[in-house]
Amino acid sequence: MEHTYRTSGTCSTLITFDKADDGTISRVQFTGGCNGNLKAVSKLVDGMKAQEIYDILHGNTCGHRPTSCADQLARAVMEENA
Repeated sequence: MEHTYRTSGTCSTLITFDKADDGTISRVQFTGGCNGNLKAVSKLVDGMKAQEIYDILHGNTCGHRPTSCADQLARAVMEENA
């Protein structure tokens, strides 16, 4: 099932992804942000479980910001409605 997450505090503004019933994440796409880096993040997490993504990426910061696109992805995949 496709999910959409509006980011906060990052250059990217939106993350879309599919989440299977077993928590597997696929087809991650970012709107905005650092194109090459976010394409790489999307490829690296494809097929991973939501909890694995959260454990690896949660708390990652970008420069002086308290969050990052990767941190926002971690939050998105763990949302109750995701």
